[in-house]
Amino acid sequence: MAATSRDKPLRIAYFTFSYAPFMTGVAVGSHTRIRRLLERGHEVFLIHPEVNEHFPSEFLNRQMPGLEELVEFPGFTSATYPTLPHPFQKSHPEPCSWKHWSDTQLLEQFQPDITLISGAAAMKGMTSLGLGGYGKPIGVEYGQRAGVPTVVIFETYMFSYAELRFGRPAGRLARPLLRYLLTRFSDAYTTTFFPSKVQQERYRNLGIPKSEHVAFHGTDSDTYCQENIAYDPLPNDKRPMALYVARLTPEKNLPTLFRAFQIVHQKVPNTHLVVVGGGEELENVRKLARPFGNSVTVWGESFGNELKGLYARADVFANPSITENFCTTNMEALASGTPIVAANAGGNSEQITDGINGFLSRPNDPRDMADKIVRILQDETLREELSRGARKSGMELDTWHAAGRLESAMWQLIDEASGKTSLRAAAKEEIPSRRVTGSVATSAGR
Repeated sequence: MAATSRDKPLRIAYFTFSYAPFMTGVAVGSHTRIRRLLERGHEVFLIHPEVNEHFPSEFLNRQMPGLEELVEFPGFTSATYPTLPHPFQKSHPEPCSWKHWSDTQLLEQFQPDITLISGAAAMKGMTSLGLGGYGKPIGVEYGQRAGVPTVVIFETYMFSYAELRFGRPAGRLARPLLRYLLTRFSDAYTTTFFPSKVQQERYRNLGIPKSEHVAFHGTDSDTYCQENIAYDPLPNDKRPMALYVARLTPEKNLPTLFRAFQIVHQKVPNTHLVVVGGGEELENVRKLARPFGNSVTVWGESFGNELKGLYARADVFANPSITENFCTTNMEALASGTPIVAANAGGNSEQITDGINGFLSRPNDPRDMADKIVRILQDETLREELSRGARKSGMELDTWHAAGRLESAMWQLIDEASGKTSLRAAAKEEIPSRRVTGSVATSAGR
């Protein structure tokens, strides 16, 4: 690999496990990250999941930011890979096997300076216990051949997910196997970028040392801001409002939210809880909400100005999840000037500072969460102070700054790799660069 001049744009290949219209934090984070890298003048080749007849048709109607915001950049190209629904989460895509498409072929055509993989373990098939997925570490074969750094963008703490989905005893029994598989998996890559120091330390304690803390995850503080109150979808509802926004899945710990709201409702009876999101727990959430009557609104999925208006309208944002990496919706709330009460677990503690932009509550403790929500709702002066602190925090977490940190980390890896091999320089002389677009789907089989 020849040295790359920092006066030239980077050529970045970016694989993602989820992208619009699939609604996840991975999808939102990948999109905003890529847009910022393009704005900084780099070339990005996005390889994302295809939407096909195996998924509900309503996915096509989601008004999420996606390719239409990126195609205007001259440095942007894209391709899709064939997918089937995830075995355990039917609304999410999972790559078809390497027998049906080739990551190496795509990378040989694009010839990147560096390859990023968002949700690499999930793309391989580790979250489906090998029942689906690509079956190989994405990007590694090409990276080793061409001397190009291949980097995992960390998204999910798999041990917590395993315990929540299969039960704590089963999850703990599976921990040694998961640890072994993750160690071997991580060793195949140049490194893993962790946006959360807490999660990075967890993985280091598991014996996975190849990692770096890079605060690459952020939100657009121009898109999410207090001025979005102009889009308030509840203009005639003057009740104090608590807001939850995320996928409705077991790992989000929604029963704790409803137990907390029961206490809030007793102390501030006119409080309105709005639950925004879709997912496999939607019907269970509706059952949890039913006893509260019109004090709880299960909104469903929300996009665009409506979602921005809900963030800006809310008096407090509640997040009971104990599995967060570096939560996207936390950052959207902060940028909107909305104080947060979140479980003191995962990356939440790196986004929320007690008494500055919200409060951290004891994990799985609905009473502590409720007491902190009530404190914000009942004290207007405190709420206004926390709102100012939230907005300031949201601006510090803006994606422009985050993309700059990611850019610096990528350059460092490329500079290190350039001293090890000149294979890529020789290859570039023989093979002209080509723009790549379209789909690589050849079959819908696993």
